Amino acid sequence: MFKKVLIVTVLFLATACMNEPKNAWKESEIFYSGSYSMIGEKDRLGFIYDESEVTRFYPDKEQKYMWHFWGEDEELDGDLRIIATHETGGEPIPLVGVSFIGGSHNGADGHIPSMMSLPKSGMWKLSAYFDDKLFGTVYVKVHDRDE
Repeated sequence: MFKKVLIVTVLFLATACMNEPKNAWKESEIFYSGSYSMIGEKDRLGFIYDESEVTRFYPDKEQKYMWHFWGEDEELDGDLRIIATHETGGEPIPLVGVSFIGGSHNGADGHIPSMMSLPKSGMWKLSAYFDDKLFGTVYVKVHDRDE
């Protein structure tokens, strides 16, 4: 009986994963920390962003963004890498790579300034890793210039 339940569960999960639409990516939520609006995962990670023309992503527009991280000291210790992946695939792009982050700032436990640019329009997944362990993900939209 246990084997039948296990097989049915595995088949159900496999089918559910296969039926997930490829374009299920959705822009992350805007949240507030202190007096700043940020995009990301509230109480986990995000960067200052407000959907204005200044902070909005456009292809190849380089802009400064202040990343913020919430977590235990052990989680925020080590090399930080942020990797960008486009919704249609392709080669991942390294955006940020540092050996340490700054301390508490704007209500977060750690922070780091960065310059970021993404090469084409569409949805992008920005995955943050501390010592090769996924810490969190932020989804952003890169707008066409005529939007």
